Amino acid sequence: MRFIEIVVGLFMMAGLIAFAMLALKVSGLSTELTQPGYVVMAYFDNVGDLKIRAPVTLGGVRIGQITDIQLDDTNYRAKVSFRINASENKIPEDSSASIFTAGLLGSNYISISPGYDDVFLKEGSTIQSTHSALILENLIGQFLFSINKQDKSEGKSK
Repeated sequence: MRFIEIVVGLFMMAGLIAFAMLALKVSGLSTELTQPGYVVMAYFDNVGDLKIRAPVTLGGVRIGQITDIQLDDTNYRAKVSFRINASENKIPEDSSASIFTAGLLGSNYISISPGYDDVFLKEGSTIQSTHSALILENLIGQFLFSINKQDKSEGKSK
């Protein structure tokens, strides 16, 4: 009888540990130490719903993650810092950074499009060419405004 209680207790402990690991994996938190790498910055007009720990990709492959997002007081743009894995040390300095959405309603991430420069990004570099997030609400508003404007101009011509 005592043996069964010990086995059930061990089974419950294993289940709790598995649940905790799954929760960490899904939330984006990690029990691993951060990989060695270098921090690069980029300035965006609008970061949308970009979050710290969001992935940074190049060619669809995760090469780093967002470490900090702040508002720059001098130019009123979002300053995004991200760590790129040390193994990815051949990214040209004239590369561009864009904010994309994973799927239709997914989370935002940064995608880097490599340039052609012979000088590579290093610790403290700033990516000059950036493309801000497309905000769905703004696009819908512009679309509705253009339809409304078109309807008014057609009404005048009749």
